[in-house]
This record gives sequence, C-alpha cells and structure tokens, in this order.
Amino acid sequence: MSTNILSIGQSALAAAQVGISVTGNNIANASTDGYSREVVIQAPAKAQNFGYGYLGQGVQISTVSRVYNQFLAQQANSAQSASTATNTYASQISQIDNMLSDTNAGLSPAMQSFFNNLNNLSASPGDSATRQAVLSSGQSLVDRFQSIGSNINQLREGVNTQLSNNAALATSYASQIAKLNDSISKAVATDNTSPPNDLLDQRDLLVSKLNSVIQANVIKQSDGSYNVFVGNGLPLVVGNKSFGLTTQSSPTDPNRLEIAYVQGSNVSNVGDNSLPGGAIGGLLQFRNNSLDSIQNQLGQIAIGLTQTFNQQQQQGTDINGNPGTNFFNVPNPEVNASSNNTGNAVITASITDVSKLTSSDYQVKYDGTNYNITKVSDGTTQSFSSLPQTVDGVSISLQSGSMATNDQFLVRPTYDAATSISMAITDISKIAAGSSSVATAAGTTNTGSGSISSTTLSSGYASSPITSATTLTYNSAGSTLSGFPAAAPVTVTNGSTVTNYAAGSTIPYIAGASYSFSGISFTMSGTPGNGDTFSIAPNSAAAPGDNTNALMLAALQSKNTMNGNSMNYDSVFNQLVSDVANKTNELQVTGTAETTMLNQANAAQQSESGVNLDEEASNLLKYQQAYQAAGKMMQIASQLFSTLLSIGQ
Repeated sequence: MSTNILSIGQSALAAAQVGISVTGNNIANASTDGYSREVVIQAPAKAQNFGYGYLGQGVQISTVSRVYNQFLAQQANSAQSASTATNTYASQISQIDNMLSDTNAGLSPAMQSFFNNLNNLSASPGDSATRQAVLSSGQSLVDRFQSIGSNINQLREGVNTQLSNNAALATSYASQIAKLNDSISKAVATDNTSPPNDLLDQRDLLVSKLNSVIQANVIKQSDGSYNVFVGNGLPLVVGNKSFGLTTQSSPTDPNRLEIAYVQGSNVSNVGDNSLPGGAIGGLLQFRNNSLDSIQNQLGQIAIGLTQTFNQQQQQGTDINGNPGTNFFNVPNPEVNASSNNTGNAVITASITDVSKLTSSDYQVKYDGTNYNITKVSDGTTQSFSSLPQTVDGVSISLQSGSMATNDQFLVRPTYDAATSISMAITDISKIAAGSSSVATAAGTTNTGSGSISSTTLSSGYASSPITSATTLTYNSAGSTLSGFPAAAPVTVTNGSTVTNYAAGSTIPYIAGASYSFSGISFTMSGTPGNGDTFSIAPNSAAAPGDNTNALMLAALQSKNTMNGNSMNYDSVFNQLVSDVANKTNELQVTGTAETTMLNQANAAQQSESGVNLDEEASNLLKYQQAYQAAGKMMQIASQLFSTLLSIGQ
C-alpha cells in the first residue's frame, strides 16, 4: 500500500513540475509576438482493481495544449488586412493633398500671378517690363506644373518600389509557412496527441504578417498543414509547397509595375482588382483609383490652359505686327503599344477639341473587324470599322501598318502633360497683345441674310500669313462658294462630319458649317443671295501695340473653356483639390475606424490566447502548493514503509 501511495505522490509531483514549467514558460513569453499561452491537460492514471474495488494510481499528463481560437484569429487577420490597406492608401494620398493645397507651392498662386500680369499687359501693352513679367510668370507657371508632375511621378516610382518589396515579402512568408507545414505535419504524424505548439504559433504569426501584406485565405488540412490562397483563389501555399508573387511591367506601360503570380517558370500578371487588402491592395487602390486620375486631371488642366492660350495668342498680332505664334509648347498624347502585339500598326493621337477633353485614358483594341475604343475611366466602349476617329476631342489615327486581331494600344492624352509642357517663346516682342491680323466682312451690297464669323487662326498660320484679300462668292444655282485660293485645299466641318476638298474643288455652302484653308477658319450661316460676297483679308486696321488680344488673353482665366465649356481653369483645379481633400479625409476617418476594429479584434484574440500575468501568478502558487503536497505525500509513504520494515524485524 505504501508503495502505491509513493507512486501516486511521484505522479502528482511530476504533474506539478510540468505545471510549474508550463506556467513559467507562459510568464517568460508574455511579451513574445504571436505566442499563445499553454495549459497542462491532466487526466487520472488508470485505476487498479484490488478485489474490493478500484483504486486510483495518481495523475498523468495528457498533453500541453495552447489556447487558440481559430475564429478569433481569422477575424484578427481580416481586420489586419483591411486596416493596412486603408492606412496605406491614406498615407499615399495625403502626400498629394498636402502638395496640391499648399498655398505657396500649389498651382493656384502661379496661375493667379500669370493672369495678374496679363491684366497689367492689357493696360500697358507696349511696356517692356510688363511684357517681361508675363513671360517670367508664364515660365513660373510651367515650372509649377512640372514640379507637381515630377512629385507625382516620384510617388508612382515609390508605389512600384513598394509593390516589388511587398511581393518579395509575401513570397518569403509563403516559403516559411510551407516549411512549417512540413515540420508540423511530420510532428502530427509521429504523435497526434502532442501538438507542436511553438511551430503552430510561428506559422500563425506568419499568416498574420502575410495578411498585412496581402489578404490571404487559410484552409486547414487534416494533417495539420495550411493551404493559403490569395486573390481569386491563387494558391500561395499548398502543403509543403509554396508559390510566389513578383512584379513585371504592364504590357502597355513599361514604367508601371503590376503584381504577377509565379508558378515554376510561368509568370503571369494578376488583375489589380483581384488583389484586395494588405499593403499591396492599398497601393493598387491608391494608384488605380486616385494617382492615375489625379495625374491625368493635372495634365488636363495643363493642356487646357496652354492650348486655349495658344489658340488665343494666335488670333492677335505681336509688337512687330506679325501674327501670334504659340506661347507654350503643348505635348501630343502618349500612345503605348502593347508588348503582346503581333501586328505592325503605328497609332498616333492628337487633341482636336480641348473643350471636350477628359482626364481619361483610352484603350484601342482590334477584334479582327472593328476598332474598339474603350474609355478607361468608366469602361464605355465605341466600335468603329476604320480609323481615324475622334472621341472626347481626341483624334486617334492609324498612321501606318495594320493591327492584328487582339492587338491593343493605350492612348493617354493628358498623362504626362504637366511635366512635358514648356515655354515656346522667350522674346517679349512675340507676345500677341494686338488685334487680329485677319478680318472678315460681308459685302455691303449683299441681298441675302448670309453672315461670316470672325476668323480663328491655327498655329501654322504665322509661318505663311495671307498677303491679299480672298473674296468668296455665293452661287445659288448649285449652292456653292467660289473664290478660295486656287492652291489651297479646303476643309468643311458640319457637326461631326469633316470633308476635305482638294485645291480647286467646288465647295458647297452649308449654313452653320466651318470652313478652313491656309490656317484660317471661320463659320458661315444664314441664307445668302445669289452673287453675295464675303471677304477674308489682312486686317489693315490691326494695331500691333493695342490691347485687343491682351484683353482676350486675360479673360481666359474666367472663361469656361474646359469640360464641355462648363468650367474654367481655376474651377477645374479647385475641384481636383476638393476631390483629393475629401478622399483623404474619408480614408483617414475610415483608417481610424479600421484601426479601432483591428485593436478590438486583437484584444478579443489576446483575451483568450494571450498571457495574463496575474492568472499565471495564481497558477504558479497553485502548482507550488500541489508540488509541496505531493512531496509531503511521498514523505508519509516513506515513513509508512519504514514502519512496516521495523515491524517485520
């Protein structure tokens, strides 16, 4: 009997030792990231039948189990993914918000200074100092556009770098999870009653870190391993095998890195919309939903301002009496061919109507029959059987070659415009402040109601201005106009229909149509009488030193020339600033809420799996008392055994 008591005491002593050891390990790892507290699971040893009944044989340790709630862990991982994505997005866009709204470094002060100097020019059109101020403030405006555009490009390069780093980090985590899967499954196969707690904690910590990089879905397998999926079901970890993420250039933009999935030697781009959550999801959302749009809108303002200013500058005369030339250099739209194209087509684009220009990019794709032009910002597609075609004020042409089926091009009218504009003149005498060098008039003896508008001069007019009058005569028999210069082709634009006539052709009269020749455009309307005349001639009354065109240039600041002639430069820029500020505030508020939810999820998870030092101190005392009691039991058993031995003597 004393032997039985001794063995029971020994088992109790051993159990208490294990309890003290596990409790001590919990206390030691109270601040260890990812550690789940452990508990000793005890069970009674198998009882022995002594004839009069079963007597217990002490205690045994069933296992040392970690306290872990899979549901709470999944909630914490999901909150981690959402919080990181939102706060990454907010951090990126706040940099643009600070840049655009800066009262000193923003665009508004430079625009205001430029137009203030134009107003001064309209008061003193011949003053050299005033003219120099216009040129200087024009250069400052260009510099400001370029500076903001360069900063945005630096942000874009930063996004590329962060995407590459995070893709490599996700790949590293996947590899480590796969190795732990292998170790865990082997340990479980060897002894499925004693889980490898430290390995499980390490793996769950890696899963949490992976979710801070990209949203990951975990499915636990029967052998204890995890299968991890990202995006639309792409396997990142399957058992002891891992796959990877990397970055590679977009087919239509070599400067834009996209996330790609690596499976052996196969590397394929993953759609941005299929990668939500984590730092990668936040960066992609920022680039697709904000950065691209902001850069394009800034470029739209740059092109809208410089092109409409050039158009008005061309309508006046400089101080030497010459027709105005371009004040700014305006870049053409950027056109990128896909690296996957098999045809030899060369696509070009030009801006024909800045008032219709949007901030969207356009995808041109050939399906074997039609050219499908998709507006990237809203996904609307128009199909055409041939090119050139004009969409939103952008003319898209097939310059040479031919497109093969599924070939595509990306047309970016405003993408890099802010950094590409520059000054076209440096001579103060070339500022065209004076009135137009071309005048139009209806004949004084006309009998009909026909009228002719004032002219609009193109950028090429200044190189070959007209030197004599052109008189157009209306012929009612064929409803035609005669008298155009014999060597000049004529373009007639009636609504969206553009017809080019070779030099010497008979030109039809169409009320409301626009006529263009030799860099001169005008509109005719009404019903002329037979033989009525209309003249287009050098403006003998033009005064190079007057302020007629200077007033028109200064008035552009408040004139609605953008977004369908509904907004001016300032209002478009102010809307951009407002949109960025609102989005930044929205993300900061959402980010705060997401962080709170993450903290709550972590607190809930830690309330169950985390180490409570007060609880562990109580456990330590409990196991200490159990150890002392077991020791006392063994002492009594020893004394009983000694007594029995002494009786036998």
